[in-house]
Amino acid sequence: MTPPPGVGGPPEIRRGLITVSIMLATIMQALDTTIANVALPHIQGSLSAAEDQITWVLTSYIVAAAIATPLTGWLAGRFGRKRVFLISVAGFTAASALCGMAGSLAEIVLFRLLQGLCGAALVPLSQAVLLDINPPEKHGSAMAVWGAGIMVGPILGPALGGWLTDNYDWRWVFYINLPVGLLAFLGIAAFIHEHHHEHPPRFDFFGFASLSLGVGALQMMLDRGELKGWFGAPEIWAEAILAGLGVYLFIIHTATARTITFLNRVLLKDRNFVTGTIFIFFVGVILYATLALLPPMLQGLFKYPVTTTGLVTAPRGIGTMVAMILVGKLIGKVDIRLILGFGLGLTAFSLWQMTHFSLQMGMRPVILSGLYQGFGLGFVFVPLSAVTFATLDKHLRTEGTAIFSLMRNVGSSIGISIVEALLTENTQIVHSALAEHVRPDNPLAATLGFPLPTATIAQLAAINAHLTQQAAMIAYLDDFKLMMVIVIVVLPLLLLFRGPGKSAAAPAAPLD
Repeated sequence: MTPPPGVGGPPEIRRGLITVSIMLATIMQALDTTIANVALPHIQGSLSAAEDQITWVLTSYIVAAAIATPLTGWLAGRFGRKRVFLISVAGFTAASALCGMAGSLAEIVLFRLLQGLCGAALVPLSQAVLLDINPPEKHGSAMAVWGAGIMVGPILGPALGGWLTDNYDWRWVFYINLPVGLLAFLGIAAFIHEHHHEHPPRFDFFGFASLSLGVGALQMMLDRGELKGWFGAPEIWAEAILAGLGVYLFIIHTATARTITFLNRVLLKDRNFVTGTIFIFFVGVILYATLALLPPMLQGLFKYPVTTTGLVTAPRGIGTMVAMILVGKLIGKVDIRLILGFGLGLTAFSLWQMTHFSLQMGMRPVILSGLYQGFGLGFVFVPLSAVTFATLDKHLRTEGTAIFSLMRNVGSSIGISIVEALLTENTQIVHSALAEHVRPDNPLAATLGFPLPTATIAQLAAINAHLTQQAAMIAYLDDFKLMMVIVIVVLPLLLLFRGPGKSAAAPAAPLD
């Protein structure tokens, strides 16, 4: 392999320009996981999409990125890191423009898939470049900058998306990537040197294809299950069978293949890595599912303007940034399991607060719960990344980071699909239960101000709208309760991590 660019470190100015260029690309990709969240109601109305269909705009991007991320190492080794970086930035930027010009739900979902496929390489490549251009003593600082972009990007996305949608149009949520992508492309082209492997790594295409089939089919089943009536529809059965077949083939191939496999079996022997990978799956569920639920709830039930919605969800980012500053000073001084336990406990507490939301509340509960949740997740992400890779051999880290990133993205897409499906189903169930009590013999019916038997169509419609609003609020609370339970259930997994030590506190451990 040719010497990495900048061995011994490039001049400080060039190192800074490289960092700015690649972080522009990284933040652009991270923002796009959530920047469209607050714009979803506007996109839904503009493209005449159903409520359970519009979430495909989110999940299509995440699942495409999840599937394509493991290809990054092989592509960079085969074609060169700089070339793959440039093609990814150019493709992502072009796909963003196409998303902005989309005229139908099918088009925007297709272009979001393309965005995810092109953007998948940006995060792992940016990490690799930052580690290459910085000397070992600065790896911790470099990874802190990188981790802040990865974590804060999705949390600040709704605020930026809300401002753009309210002041311009939902299409600018995607057009905003054009100048950022252009600057990133020019910076990467000008300042990064090419980096080739003399012997390109082999890639397990069968393992990759079978896992992609399993993940893709499972995502389709979760996205379309509620619409099709779940297993009463042949389509859902077909997707479930394909998902099961893909996962089965992947497991059997990984367990029995004598040649290289997509999931290196040696990784499964590292207890910290396996435990951390399970954890990051659930972190993805909590982070992205919450961000997918809040904007529609605030706009649909509380009638917040899109800009206000973005602003009241922004404190998550503030909490995360503060937590990341603090946690960097604690790692190495405090048992990392205690740091993770504190972060998860605070996250569970914030979700418990969210289970007490009501239609009569103001902004304060949303802001405070978001601040606590962002703070808690900030205490989880960096320490979790450090402890996951602390005991893993260096030559396995590239493969390990790919699997780690894959599981975070899969958790995100599956989590969004599940909470949205439960939201739709529970709203219908609760609405039916509430409607049963709206009858003339119920004393509470007298508080309506008119007798039910003689109610006009307009009055009945008003009653139905009120019941729907109450049912939706209860369904949202059930989703928040489910996520709180998930956090509590995974807490005991902390006991599986190896005890604290110097290796577990290594600040230069990969964060993704």
